[in-house]
Amino acid sequence: MINIRKLEGELWESADLLRQGSKLTSSQYCMPVLALLFLRYAYSRYKLVEAEILKNRPSRGGRVMPVEQSDFAAKSALYLPREAQFDFLVNLPEDIASVGLKNKEGQPLNSLGEAVNNAMQLLEEQSEQLTGVLPKSYTMFSDDLLRELLRIFNNKTIDEVGGDIIGRIYEYFLSKFAKAVASDDGVFFTPKSLVKMLVNVLEPEQGVMLDPACGSGGMFVQTGDFVNAAGMNANTQMTFYGQEKVEYNAQLCLMNMAVHGLNGRIVSGDEANSFYHDAFNLAGKCDYVIANPPFNVDKVKAESASSAGRLPFGLPGVNTKSKEVGNANYLWINYFYAYLNDHGRAGFVMASSATDSSNKDRDIREKLVKTGHVDVMVSVGNNFFYTLSLPCSLWFFDKAKREENQDKVLFIDARKYYTVVDRTLNEWTEWQLCNLQAIVHLYRGETEKYQVLIEKYNSAIQEAVSEMMEQAKPFAELLDAETETQFKRSLTWLGGSWENYDALSKKLNEQIEQTKACVKSAEEKLKKREVKPMRLAGDEFCKVLESILIVIGEYNWLTEKFGKGEYHDIAGLCKIATLDEIAEKNYSLTPGAYVGVAEVEDDGVDFHERMNEIHAELAKLNKEANALMDVILKDWETLK
Repeated sequence: MINIRKLEGELWESADLLRQGSKLTSSQYCMPVLALLFLRYAYSRYKLVEAEILKNRPSRGGRVMPVEQSDFAAKSALYLPREAQFDFLVNLPEDIASVGLKNKEGQPLNSLGEAVNNAMQLLEEQSEQLTGVLPKSYTMFSDDLLRELLRIFNNKTIDEVGGDIIGRIYEYFLSKFAKAVASDDGVFFTPKSLVKMLVNVLEPEQGVMLDPACGSGGMFVQTGDFVNAAGMNANTQMTFYGQEKVEYNAQLCLMNMAVHGLNGRIVSGDEANSFYHDAFNLAGKCDYVIANPPFNVDKVKAESASSAGRLPFGLPGVNTKSKEVGNANYLWINYFYAYLNDHGRAGFVMASSATDSSNKDRDIREKLVKTGHVDVMVSVGNNFFYTLSLPCSLWFFDKAKREENQDKVLFIDARKYYTVVDRTLNEWTEWQLCNLQAIVHLYRGETEKYQVLIEKYNSAIQEAVSEMMEQAKPFAELLDAETETQFKRSLTWLGGSWENYDALSKKLNEQIEQTKACVKSAEEKLKKREVKPMRLAGDEFCKVLESILIVIGEYNWLTEKFGKGEYHDIAGLCKIATLDEIAEKNYSLTPGAYVGVAEVEDDGVDFHERMNEIHAELAKLNKEANALMDVILKDWETLK
């Protein structure tokens, strides 16, 4: 079985090592590398479609008719001239001039960089959506570095995996570059877990979707995945529109969409500045609006913004002297609402301060709440962005709420519900996203979707346990004979059954301890060169067991709160509030103001007794520290 995560990591590590060995910055390196990945995708797709076309290809005089550009257009795939095909570039000799290549203008191509530039030009000619998007700056790479990059992305494993693997790799590279490349106009990459949460709550099916601050297009890609996963075709069901002021980001967006097989209309530059332009004239026409706009933007020209319209609740606070909007958060909130049609839904990321900001913001928020179209509010904790550590909130509007929820808003405080990725980054896992979505489903009365999730949990856990024996083999095979027998004996419980998930969790924890014991035992009996691979295999098997425990933990988190599928307000997590309750809190939309604080479980420790113990321990440590300081000072004196 091919480990896709491992493949992503290996490809990134190889490509980034080349960057470190060059004189290029991350921002110089980012676009060309992503474009090479796109070229690799286009070639993989080309070969796949070519094989389909050739299956039933007519022949003439015993010779199969050659494929043509029109054949690929009929299958929504890009046709690649020979000079734009990835294997052609990979197999070019070191002396490029000796091949006699020429570009469209008839000029000779004398370096690999020029040959790749030409390939990008030929590729753009196959798609109106890509015109002017792909970089032609490959001559800044040395031929050796560029040849090595082509070799890295020519990894045959990519084709073996199939499906949308290159799309995944593209997103992975984009997220890694996002840590190093900060756009002057804000974060160009919204982490996938936030995007998924937005899409999961919006649940797009068909219609017009707009992202007026589309960055690198993650919202469109995730929407496409969501629609396709439901058994529909995103390109026929959805019409995507995007505005992105920064041209660099818009190019990333168009490539990102193309590598995922999506079509869309994206504008960039001054006409894409959403404060002053509705580039596609979509006010009141969108089924879905989704965005992660730049937060707390200042110096927006009030008169120009007012003239541009889409302000159903009026302008936020304006500096009378400069005639500029001091904080544009509520301009964005106005826009997201104004773009919706009479049954539209919106979901967007916003600075957490916007949920209870005062003055004109508060007045706009009151008008917004009174429409009854605020649907769900979610608080998100720190470190969900690659370039920002601040918390944020997710807002959702729905102009077609079910009747029971017309005067209600669901508040979710998810600030303490996340998974730590590393010291500076948190995320929601797939199961955590499912759990948060389940709360929304229950609020909407969609209990059948909750039941589907419970079945999904049960199937996933049972399948993972049934595969454990097979996943244990690589470790078992590296043990000495005696320890292998001991280890296999420890797995005999897999042939039985367990009463419940608590019993299964106990067995899994015991198995982790037994596996670690086998590692320790085998270390004393194996040859030195055999120990490291055995340890690694043991760690990998323990990770498999831990991953099952994590799924069980998320299942318990959900079912302990909502049982078989009945919504309850949960202190510290979620609360359905009425519009009257929101009015009583001065129209604050901060989830924490409604959900309250979770009850702290009594751990059975006497507070005063424990505090006395801590003070005694601290006094002892201070005494030892003072004694140590005296010794150091005496030693110092002897050195003078």
